[in-house]
Amino acid sequence: MKIARFSHQDSIRFGIVDDRDLVVLDGDPMFAGFETTGERVPLVDAVLLAPVIPRSKVICVGRNYREHAAEFGNEAPTEPMLFLKPNTAVVGPGDAIVRPPQSERTDFEGELAVVIGSIAKNVAVERAAEVVFGYTIGNDITARDLQKRDGQWARAKGFDTFCPLGPVIETEFDVASATIESRLNGEVRQHAPLSDMVHSVADIIAYASAAFTLLPGDVILTGTPAGVGPFTAGDTLEVEISGLGVLTNTARNA
Repeated sequence: MKIARFSHQDSIRFGIVDDRDLVVLDGDPMFAGFETTGERVPLVDAVLLAPVIPRSKVICVGRNYREHAAEFGNEAPTEPMLFLKPNTAVVGPGDAIVRPPQSERTDFEGELAVVIGSIAKNVAVERAAEVVFGYTIGNDITARDLQKRDGQWARAKGFDTFCPLGPVIETEFDVASATIESRLNGEVRQHAPLSDMVHSVADIIAYASAAFTLLPGDVILTGTPAGVGPFTAGDTLEVEISGLGVLTNTARNA
């Protein structure tokens, strides 16, 4: 089931994607369930928004693909390497990624995003699926020069607009069979099976929830494959994951 958060006639609503329509839900399905209002909105009349705005945090995993770690001269860590983005970094499909004046190099990093659906603490690996609401696509935008200069990643990864999410949340998704591809102005730059992740979704959930409580609406970005690179104002970034759709954003300078 594909769940969209969308704007229509000056209101923000949730709906189930049904071919070319959105079946309007009575509220946020993460909290209100899947009761419908009986209304249908054509997709062409709706503006898709970030499918979730994390109530608490965006958890990210660094160097979770061996080839990506290697392209920067690193090895994949034996345990998930976690860092956080603020929820103010989140934007939706079609929104602009704003390149800040503090940075001379901003990079794209296409990633699978996991949306947490329940309060979760010390989750066992074998029960990790129970706390997942669904999956969407993310782009872990990074001010690469600031990342190197600062020595830690909070500023470089946390600027406003540095976490595009979308276009929808898929509640039924097979990670093992899916592939991810990132394109810069239509040119393929990243392509890999999600099965190449060093640490699985279940492993990441167990590891992160042992450190801090996961809350409904929290998002986990699971790492990026090799091929990341810079973009400039006017560029179009696309991240596609089979079964989840395409997340498209354009870039501009602040």
